[in-house]
Amino acid sequence: MSLCSLAVGLGLVAATPTALAAAGFTSGGVAAGSMAASWMSAYGGAVASGSIFATLQSAGAAGVSWATSFLTGSSAMAPCAAVCSLV
Repeated sequence: MSLCSLAVGLGLVAATPTALAAAGFTSGGVAAGSMAASWMSAYGGAVASGSIFATLQSAGAAGVSWATSFLTGSSAMAPCAAVCSLV
């Protein structure tokens, strides 16, 4: 594993909660005027249980566990290693 892919993976671990909040998936629900609010309005306000939106909303409301953040970051390491080897 290259230092580049390790840095990207660890960056994603740290950035996952911040990215959710920036998109509008907050502990108080979907933030008004956010990307998440626009996406939700496209559904007409009815979000299917188990959908990607519902999963992101749950993660934003409940917080993202360390394990979930780690899986997000580690799943990106292999593709990043391939890209980093080309650079």
